[in-house]
Amino acid sequence: MNAVNLVLTWVCSLGGLAAFSYRLPDLLRRKHDVALWALCVYFLCSGISFLVDLDALRVHISDLFGLPNITSLIVQVAVVILTAAQQVVLVYWSSPPEEARHRATRRVLFFGAALCVLVVASLAVSPVASAKTATSTILLSIQDGRYALYMSFYLVICGIGQFETVRLSLRFTKMANRQWLKVGMRTVTVGASLILVYCVTRSIQIAGTRLHFDASVLDPIQWSCGTIGALLQITGWTIPSWGIHLTRAAGWLRSYRSYLRLRPLWWALYQASPDIALDPPRSWARDLIPPRDPHYSLYRRVIEIRDGQLMLRTSLSLADFSRVARSLGLPEDPTSPLGEALQVRAVLNHPAEERDEQADAADIPARPPYDDFRDEVEWLTRVASSFTALTQGRAVRAADRIPS
Repeated sequence: MNAVNLVLTWVCSLGGLAAFSYRLPDLLRRKHDVALWALCVYFLCSGISFLVDLDALRVHISDLFGLPNITSLIVQVAVVILTAAQQVVLVYWSSPPEEARHRATRRVLFFGAALCVLVVASLAVSPVASAKTATSTILLSIQDGRYALYMSFYLVICGIGQFETVRLSLRFTKMANRQWLKVGMRTVTVGASLILVYCVTRSIQIAGTRLHFDASVLDPIQWSCGTIGALLQITGWTIPSWGIHLTRAAGWLRSYRSYLRLRPLWWALYQASPDIALDPPRSWARDLIPPRDPHYSLYRRVIEIRDGQLMLRTSLSLADFSRVARSLGLPEDPTSPLGEALQVRAVLNHPAEERDEQADAADIPARPPYDDFRDEVEWLTRVASSFTALTQGRAVRAADRIPS
């Protein structure tokens, strides 16, 4: 086993056992959820199948049971059980309860019968006892015709199970109404497809021993496909659980980014009208990290910016706005992002005592707020960008000059 496969084997083993441990509390709370039981069985057997096959452990496990290469049988039994468990999960997820129970029972009986035949055959035809690694054990054992037949039967069971997994996963992907569930099922499908490649390449190796051609060159392919396929399946089955957290984290980052981008405009308005802030910041630096959920903080920031704009509008007339715009060579459109930014800048340039004087702002057209909050954030972000450019005396971007 080379270094890459060794790492992948450890990852698959620890990943399966970690997934089992993660879902175990749910299982204890939902003891009658058959699909969850099957999923936990899948994770446990997947982890065990890779753990006992590690070269560092397989010899000790064989010594513990007093049976040479007992780990080969343990791995194969675990694989058959996890293959059946996948069928149960997919059947219960994609079929009505009564129909799912019937279909799951048929699959469990099929794989149960196959497992009994496999165990009995394994006791009659054992792999070689002299090999020190899992890879060499199989390659040497399939030289024997009886064990080659046994392995062929095992591969047929796995192939049928993975083919059904591909079929049911594709079917359920069309029915799934959650993004991460679809992603997870597609990942399971790819993993099952790679395991089918493993079954085919291993079958070619077995055929090579009977037809007297060397197919050992396929060993890296079948090992990699089997390991990567299993890893993709473990990942796919867990994606619905942790994928939503990635979506939430991405949403928090987007909200926090918008929160920061609106900050220059909000800070200027807050300094001019501190009453707009529901939770006044203790300092400029502390305001960089919102004290609450980023979504809520962004929502408050948008409201407070709008409140500040409304308060400052009473200190500016349309004539004053047009005069300021002409003096800067800017468009005289108060409803564009640049126009809104220019209104704020024009008022803030006046001394504080002059801002208290009421102006006739009724003639300044105002843009109605967007119904969609995300559109409102995007608009105010453009306003904030224009405001920053005006404040710093930089050239305003062409996009901000175009009325929307």
